[in-house]
Amino acid sequence: MKENIKIGLADDHVLLRNGLAILIRNLGYSVILECSNGKEVMAGIDKDNLPDIMLMDINMPDMDGFETTLWLKENHPSVRVLALSMYKDELAIIRMLKNGAKGYILKEGDPRDLQSAITSLMQKGFHYSELVTGSLIHAMDDNEGLQGGVRINSKEIEFLKLASTEMTYKQIADQMALSPRTIDGYRESLFEKLNIKSRVGLVLYAIRNRIVQVK
Repeated sequence: MKENIKIGLADDHVLLRNGLAILIRNLGYSVILECSNGKEVMAGIDKDNLPDIMLMDINMPDMDGFETTLWLKENHPSVRVLALSMYKDELAIIRMLKNGAKGYILKEGDPRDLQSAITSLMQKGFHYSELVTGSLIHAMDDNEGLQGGVRINSKEIEFLKLASTEMTYKQIADQMALSPRTIDGYRESLFEKLNIKSRVGLVLYAIRNRIVQVK
């Protein structure tokens, strides 16, 4: 039942957070925690009454969504984090997923998008969208690699490791002492080999296949 699903909110914009709380209650869910930053989440969360889902703004003062999501993963892994952002920022998506978020939606989305995300998180454990594919999130908890038997050379492995950081493609080219065009070639080759369409997909492939380590 919807009324049994408990939601927590972390967003430093009070008016937006209040409006979101009203929307969530109107959708039939319970809001049991409202915070302006990660420190308030740490102080306010009740281990005997944990939220099922935490809607997590990324940009917050004192302790942002990246740090807070990682803290929840390490201390209360049953809480599913749904990242909220104003931007379609691949690097932010990558970092949030690496820190334990199970979905990512835009604040500008329709209320139906939020309801769909909550339903997906409760039923499947993750939420997929055009930004983040469900199969990639799910694969992070799976026991099998995303793509078995794919041959990846040493330069492509080095590229994957760097792509899993917050470096831009130009910075990766400088780090590898290669031209941006060559880096584009590595990226497109991996997209084709792995049947992946985004940098986020490459990073999750690298995480699942232990090319890079998650904190």
